[in-house]
Amino acid sequence: MSDPFDVISPATIREGRATDAYFERTVETLDHAGKNPHVVAEVTADQFPTGEFEVFAGVADAARLLAGRGIDVDALHEGRLFDGGPVLSIEGSYLEFARLETALLGFLSQASGMATNALRARRAAPDSSLLSFGARHVHPSIAAVVERSALVGGFDGFSHVAAGELLSREPSGTMPHALVIAFGKGNQEEAWTAFDEAVADSVPRITLCDTYSDEVDEVLRAADALGENLDSVRIDTTSSRRGDIRHIIREVRWELDARGREDVEVFVSGGLDPDSLHELRGDAAGFGVGGYVSNADPVDFALDIVEIDGEPAAKRGKLSGKKQVYRTGDGGHHVALADHESEGEPLLSPLIRDGDLVREFDIDEATERAAADADTVGFT
Repeated sequence: MSDPFDVISPATIREGRATDAYFERTVETLDHAGKNPHVVAEVTADQFPTGEFEVFAGVADAARLLAGRGIDVDALHEGRLFDGGPVLSIEGSYLEFARLETALLGFLSQASGMATNALRARRAAPDSSLLSFGARHVHPSIAAVVERSALVGGFDGFSHVAAGELLSREPSGTMPHALVIAFGKGNQEEAWTAFDEAVADSVPRITLCDTYSDEVDEVLRAADALGENLDSVRIDTTSSRRGDIRHIIREVRWELDARGREDVEVFVSGGLDPDSLHELRGDAAGFGVGGYVSNADPVDFALDIVEIDGEPAAKRGKLSGKKQVYRTGDGGHHVALADHESEGEPLLSPLIRDGDLVREFDIDEATERAAADADTVGFT
């Protein structure tokens, strides 16, 4: 029986069959002609720095795709910010990796776009708790890509259960509107109390407080129903009904404080982006961010041959010759030919040597790298 979902299997991707047809034709033609040149190929978004930095992500999947083949690969480290020039280069016989270009660019492009938006969200609310709620906006087969990219960009956690299993992280989340509705209108206290009684002690008691009535009303009712067990309240009113969301959140905070419930935090979700995060960050303790990260535009990477049999070679509009990129002392990004001396910290480093993976991947290190780079380059 065939797979019931429209999912390309990992085995198919590794075999190079998750490719565009013209790469199949290219392999057929080169085999027929007896040609298999030694090349250097580079993945770039922009040839020269533009002043617009982005976050490099997806390299762990790219490495698994390229490993085991007779090639050398250099790449930026996961979480590194880049601006022009190559983020990854491959050297070896072209037929070793010709069929892999489509999958390779897909791994890098989408993850880098999501990590970049995650970092923008983090910079907009640097001291707030940020959780990724965006897996519902993408095909479930890439949910872990969304969540890993969010972590690289600086998020504190995410909601997806299977992604948590893959990434060895505990997913976050308490209750949806469906749970409250299941108990019937007017029975919110019954829903909140049942949740408190049912779930493990390790799960924070965060009640959803905007299902049927005014947010302040439901928040205060939840505080009375759960008493000291209540950790936080979540406001998730849809954009069509929310009104002045900042005023609502400030009013909720005020009324809780007026009743001596400074211990209860306010968590906000629903259609948030860096502008709204910046506006609300002083009034709420944490946020759930969804589509802004998961729906991010992919970085427009391309893979181009820049050297063939030791000689510079590139199509029009691309820069020939093997390159290195550098972080300069003033936080800039500099591109130079690899055999030319240049000032700054070289950013491309070995990823694969003769088919062997020579680098390990740690999400926390990538997160720290992105944060440090953001400070260095003035990322906003």
